[in-house]
Parts: sequence; C-alpha cells; structure tokens
Amino acid sequence: MSPEAATLPPGLTTRPLKTSESRALFELIAAQELEDTGKVDIEEADLISDWAKPSHDLAASSIGVFDGDRLVAYAELMGQDRADAAVLPAYRGRGLGTWLASWLRDLGRSRGTSVVGMPVPEGSAGDRLLAALGYRIRWTSWVLALPEGKQIPSRDLPADYAVREATEADLRPAHDVLEDAFLEWSERERESYEDFAASTFGRPGYEPWNFRVAVDPAGEVVGVSLVFISTESPTAYIARLAVRPDQRNKGIAQALLVDSFEVARQHGATTSELNTDSRTGALSLYEKVGMATRSVWVNRAVDL
Repeated sequence: MSPEAATLPPGLTTRPLKTSESRALFELIAAQELEDTGKVDIEEADLISDWAKPSHDLAASSIGVFDGDRLVAYAELMGQDRADAAVLPAYRGRGLGTWLASWLRDLGRSRGTSVVGMPVPEGSAGDRLLAALGYRIRWTSWVLALPEGKQIPSRDLPADYAVREATEADLRPAHDVLEDAFLEWSERERESYEDFAASTFGRPGYEPWNFRVAVDPAGEVVGVSLVFISTESPTAYIARLAVRPDQRNKGIAQALLVDSFEVARQHGATTSELNTDSRTGALSLYEKVGMATRSVWVNRAVDL
C-alpha cells in the first residue's frame, strides 16, 4: 500500500523535515514517550547529532505531517533499515500511524532495503498498530537504571590495565573496538568514522570526559564507554559500551561501568541508565551489578 492509498486526514499537509525543526520534533517524540512510558528518554541532541552524520540525507529520508504550522507526526529512515516514527497523542486514531508505516515501507523498497524495523515500547499503541500490520518482533530491548544512591561494585582490572578519559590518539582505535563488537550481532553496514565523529564529538554539549577507554599495558584500547548526562534530567546514560573479544571476562566492562557512572556523578548526575537488547546477551551482567529494568521496547520489522 502506498502513502497515497493510505488514509491521511483532510486538512493535514506533509513535507520533509528541516534541520531547523529539531526542537519541534523533540517535543513531538517527547509527548509520545511520556504518554507511552511515563518518562521522556529522547533528547534534542540525539536528533541534532544523528542529522549531522555525513551519510544521512534528512530531506530524502524524512516526512513530517503538519496541522497548519504544527508538527503532529513524522517518520524517518536511518541507515539501512532503522525506522522511527511518532504521532502526537491527541492525533492518534486517525490513521496517521498506518500512513507513516506505509510511507516507510515504500521508501525502503525504493532503496532496495529488504526489511524495515522500528523500536516501540512494548504494549504501546505503536506496538499494537505494527503487530496488526503484520510486523514481527526482531529483538527486545531493556532500559536499565541504577537507583539513586546505589553504586556498581568495583572490580579489579588485570595488572597494568587502566580506565581513563580517551586521548586524541585513542579515538579511531576506540571506534574500531565499538564497531567490531557491535557488528558481532548487529546486521548493518559498518559505521564510518566520519558518521561516528558527527554523532559523538559533534553532539551538542559533548565534553572530553564523556569518552572513556580501557587500555592494556601497551596502551592499546581494549574497551570503550560513551557516557552522557541528559539535558532533561540529572541522569547519566551509557550510549555505547564494548570490550574487544580477546579481552573479555577480565572485568573490563564492569570497570568501565563503575568509572563511567562515577565520573558522571562528579559532573552532576544522580541516577544512571543504559540499554541493552536480546541480541547481546548482556542483560544478566547488568542485573548482577544492581541495575533494574525501567522499560521494555521491542523492535518490530516487516519484510519488503
């Protein structure tokens, strides 16, 4: 079904989004998240940094639905098959979600993509809609939180290993560690260093302390953590965490967690979070160190 065949309510207009509309889109997604999960996880910085990636063409990859000048729904295709969409809660039940899903499928087909998937809170209106449209669950994700006042138990590193802030010389090796680790289970193209740099160092508010590395006695990067503090609350969250395969089971991941959350507390964070999904097998690690599930998401996908 094409977007033209789906029902778009009369009086609404559509066009690609503009980079100047990051705040309007943040407010739209935040309203949907608050309705579905009771908490806002999205930050405007997430949108700005994603849109800064050289590989991403916002005009060719997004659609906004407007009621007059007000953005009331949107959809966007990021990379190979990652879709995102949102509908303002007051505009639900009018067929906008179905229209957006159709638009995304058509865009994916035009690019030769074999599957399009989207993260949605488990049991939410979006989850129910995609299930009704025939989307299957590809994987489950958990947002995990470390309660205020609780700390992850420290764990000694092997002799002469260290966890510290990354230096300029660490950045490209750290990117390799992250990509090698994530591509063990993630079915996507390798992210270029330029895209990584745009979404990391180019992120609004980025500071050097956000980039943590574990190094071996020779100074080689063997583990990486990217930790940020939310602009909406004093919450630290780890955006990415990885350890080189040959260096696992040495306590490096736990040491990076301890370091990341501690340095974030020094910069004003009072709670700490991260997310993981069923492809990584890491849920039990985080639960063992005292983190608890705050919300559950599913990635629903459809074959094209």
